[in-house]
Amino acid sequence: MEQEKINLLRRTGAPLLAWYAANRRDLPWRRTKDPYKIWVSEIMLQQTRVAAVIPYYERWMAALPDVSALAAIDEGSLMKLWEGLGYYSRARNLQKAAKIIVNDLGGEFPRSREGLLALPGVGEYTAGAVASIAFGLPVPAVDGNVLRLAARVADLRGNVLDPGVKKDIAAAMELAVPPEDPGSYNQALMDLGATICLPNGQPLCEDCPLRGLCRARELGIQAQLPLREKKARRRQEELTVFVLVREGKIALRQRPDSGLLAGLWEFPHVPGTLDETAAGEALAAFGLTALDWRQKLTARHLFTHVTWEMTGYEVLVKGTDTPGFTWADEAALSALAVPSAFRKYLAAAKSALAAAR
Repeated sequence: MEQEKINLLRRTGAPLLAWYAANRRDLPWRRTKDPYKIWVSEIMLQQTRVAAVIPYYERWMAALPDVSALAAIDEGSLMKLWEGLGYYSRARNLQKAAKIIVNDLGGEFPRSREGLLALPGVGEYTAGAVASIAFGLPVPAVDGNVLRLAARVADLRGNVLDPGVKKDIAAAMELAVPPEDPGSYNQALMDLGATICLPNGQPLCEDCPLRGLCRARELGIQAQLPLREKKARRRQEELTVFVLVREGKIALRQRPDSGLLAGLWEFPHVPGTLDETAAGEALAAFGLTALDWRQKLTARHLFTHVTWEMTGYEVLVKGTDTPGFTWADEAALSALAVPSAFRKYLAAAKSALAAAR
């Protein structure tokens, strides 16, 4: 990167810190320097909106106030606390890292970026965020917000999804971090990207503390930056999902220990979009007979690389136990972690059990 562009980014410190002092968002994880609480919040915030994270964060901290509590909790309870946040490997990695901290590091968080990077599930951004906010280390925390801001301020035309471009921006931002308050600087970048230098549509340039520095604003190309490769289209999968009601209980099964939604509980399903006749044949293969087809439920869920198009049936059934099925009453259904992909079917199941009381 040209020295002129690096120098431009280095001039962002003072205006950003002044703006942040007056405009910072009041978020629960910003009321502490505890590395555990900051770390948990940063992991939760990955690919998840702030408003959605706040209640999860507060419930988590009430149940698991420190790293020892996280290391000790059983996996089922851990998944229940995370239920609905998605990307469940994040929760598992949190616990793996907590066990390392408790068992190998004497309960003390690593106080360097390199030490944090050695923990499961901690990447460059999270390590930078925790190191700067909790420990005051002058290191950057480069996420999509920072890539967008840097591209616009310095008029960077490279594809920000290219690892080499990202590495160059990270190196420039390391020089830009003001050593007197690196945590506030990185959080200012987060807030500016979330509220002013918006990713979609027109950024709110007149409210931006960097408007006098921004080359993209000067050239009128804010909406064109950053440059990104087009995302590959998601693969589409069609599923037929069953909400099976038998003797006041609902059928669930546990997903494999690896892969998508690993270890979570799901409603039985089969590939394809089946009508009632074909769905009845699928039930027979489960060893079940339909007594009453109660309702048809359609839903869609978007994962990073795949879309599930789901057709579902709530069915009153009879039959012998099916291998792999767990029949859950209301208490068990509430205790087991069912991913948000099945939200609509979970609601139907709860209504069915309530009606059967």
